[in-house]
Amino acid sequence: MALLQPFHEVRFPTNVAMGSSGGPQRRTEIVTLGSGFEQRNARWQNSRRHYEAGYGVKNLDDLHVVIAFFEERRGALYGFRYKDHMDWKSCAPLKVPTALDQAIGIGDGATTIFNLIKTYGSGTSAYVRPISKPVAGSLMLAVDGVILTVGTNYSIDYSNGEIAFLSGHVPANGSNITAGFQFDVPVRFASDGLSVNLAAFEGGDIPSIPLIEVKL
Repeated sequence: MALLQPFHEVRFPTNVAMGSSGGPQRRTEIVTLGSGFEQRNARWQNSRRHYEAGYGVKNLDDLHVVIAFFEERRGALYGFRYKDHMDWKSCAPLKVPTALDQAIGIGDGATTIFNLIKTYGSGTSAYVRPISKPVAGSLMLAVDGVILTVGTNYSIDYSNGEIAFLSGHVPANGSNITAGFQFDVPVRFASDGLSVNLAAFEGGDIPSIPLIEVKL
């Protein structure tokens, strides 16, 4: 069972996030043998994203907003939502999400709970990423290509990405469940401190605001 993590359902300022850098990180254990061959082992099942949000701070007003946001989160204590402008929806960046974007499960006539996922690649090497922070109002859900209605056919918990089919609408055995959505990444500040040099900032230096993904 996952530990309950302190989390605020608020989003990091999107105008600052737009100028951020970062992406997924994995942890691979590599042992080099005397023969020169390697043994490699994946220490993490899922990748973990890191971001540097300081690049998005363009002026002192942006900096003021980030400091207020940092103080509200009590530094690294509370997690929050972050829009990764490089990867924030169920489809490719320049496409519009549809209810057929992501296969999230196959019905068995009894299971009522399904979780949102996003699949990267295909075949046996595909990576299935859990999506725990869908954007409210963005979900489109279909069973065998038929689009369903939230509140009538199913409910969605936007705080954890859990879909619950309502009584009388449980997917039949063998039916394909698909979804389209927008999503945020759950993150926290990677440090309990923000170090800002105003003189350097006014001269064009960019303060560091490191963020790290949290597992919920």
